[in-house]
Amino acid sequence: MENKALDDYFGYTEAGSSLEGEMRAGLTTFLTMAYILVVNPNFLSLFGAPIGIPFEQALFATGMAAFVGCTIMGLWANQPYALAPGMGLNAYFAFTVVASQGIAWELALAAVLVEGVLFLIISLPQIGWRSEMINSIPKDLKIATMAGIGLFLAHIGLQEMGWVVGGATLVDMSASGAWTHQSGELWAMVGLLAIGIMMARGMKGAIIYGVAGVTAIAWVLGAMDMHVADAYNAGALVSAPEMGDIISTDGFDTGAVGAALGALGDINGDTIGAFLLVMITFLFVDIFDTAGTLYGVGKMAGKVDEDDNIENADQAFMADAGATIVGAMCGTSTTTTYIESAAGIEEGGKTGLVAVVVGVLMLMGLFLSGLLQAIPAFAVAPALVVVGAMMMRGAAEIDWADKEMAIPAFMTIVMMPLTYSIADGIAWGIIAWVLMKVGMGKMDQINRVMGILCVLMIMFYLGPGGETTFEWLVNMIF
Repeated sequence: MENKALDDYFGYTEAGSSLEGEMRAGLTTFLTMAYILVVNPNFLSLFGAPIGIPFEQALFATGMAAFVGCTIMGLWANQPYALAPGMGLNAYFAFTVVASQGIAWELALAAVLVEGVLFLIISLPQIGWRSEMINSIPKDLKIATMAGIGLFLAHIGLQEMGWVVGGATLVDMSASGAWTHQSGELWAMVGLLAIGIMMARGMKGAIIYGVAGVTAIAWVLGAMDMHVADAYNAGALVSAPEMGDIISTDGFDTGAVGAALGALGDINGDTIGAFLLVMITFLFVDIFDTAGTLYGVGKMAGKVDEDDNIENADQAFMADAGATIVGAMCGTSTTTTYIESAAGIEEGGKTGLVAVVVGVLMLMGLFLSGLLQAIPAFAVAPALVVVGAMMMRGAAEIDWADKEMAIPAFMTIVMMPLTYSIADGIAWGIIAWVLMKVGMGKMDQINRVMGILCVLMIMFYLGPGGETTFEWLVNMIF
């Protein structure tokens, strides 16, 4: 059944989709990223430590940031990209900034808030910095970003499946000989193959069926979850939620709302240096994380034109920045576009209706945290591996015979999964490209933006002593 008003607004029929298809794609994306409603509050609360943001307050901020970000992305940019507080950035916020550096979480939120405002300003078409930066990056490096994100997704998925674990060689294969009918790893493999076969046969809803099927089996058998992002529950037996635990109002604690603004007014000479360093770090990672994700999933969705421009890029970047501002105001770390959006795109999602569906489900998730926690990570993770495989097709477009491009492109691809950061992959790809051109005596091929980006990124990673150049400069001034 179609809805003419929705179709007129989003244009999904013209884009080659349908109301059912967009709803299904939104549900698919939501299922692959719903874990953030549980994981992000756990991270930000430092698993209940008194120096972290209280869990219930972080849960409210997570759901609201995702809802607002997805809604803006869908209604304004009309793109099928979902947003939520970013993994990696939340860990840096909680474990490095708050726990290790001893910075109050309120001040850290203030840094995220200012970073979001700056990101919004440089994304304005009138400023043009964001567009100039993206357009200055060589096409092959941007293609490498898509492939790198694919590997990154697969790496995350394989860990969540319990297949890839830590070992004497940093990463290792899990002890498959110990797998039984209750092993999450076994059912993750079944789910991966089932999704792959259904997709190969052209079945719509393959990912949803795979996730639902493995979840049902896990509940019946009491399988073991190996969720690596939740060390306290890893190895716990999976079970269906009790009826009374499915719906809850615990996710509506607004205690952290406005804390960032209060902290801004309290900044003084003793805290300004730490504030600036945290803010600069968040801004750097947010810009390149978002740029890489939008290009990678945009190319997969056919939203990148022949001139290598992302469709409605200004609106998409500003939606991302706006979501970060709202998230910081509510009480969470940086909100960003999710690479898991690729799951809904692979399922056929074409328009902003997909993002709106994800946003509504994220808001509903505040009531359904008990149900979401009962879905095992190994049931969802195979979808990430499948989507990662689909995103690798972009690697064939890179000119691997060109040695000047092969190494930077490879650095871009391989650094993303190995450093667990899209931003690091892009950064070292750019650094390698510029230095290769310098080494070849082809400085005339280095445009102004790439040269500036290379210098800034080197300053970000290197510096005197054990500090980066930015840290050294801030400490010298303050």
